[in-house]
Amino acid sequence: MAYEPGVVPNDPAELPGFLRQELDKLSRAFYGPQKIVWLDELNVAPTKPRNGMVVFADGTNFKPNGVGARGMWRYDGNTAAYVSLG
Repeated sequence: MAYEPGVVPNDPAELPGFLRQELDKLSRAFYGPQKIVWLDELNVAPTKPRNGMVVFADGTNFKPNGVGARGMWRYDGNTAAYVSLG
């Protein structure tokens, strides 16, 4: 959800309500469901992999589980599993 600013009211008495609405819209834009996820392509393993972490490995220097497949990997405990997108 992208933030779209509202029209600032001319009446100063309406400003507190307007500001509250704008802050609510900003909060939803920052913390609401995201439509886009961007993963940087890594050429080294993360220093502290966590359960459920998803990474994009380059497949050259960074080879989860020793496999040279470029793509997304999900950590589950101490192992990584390839994430199929097809």
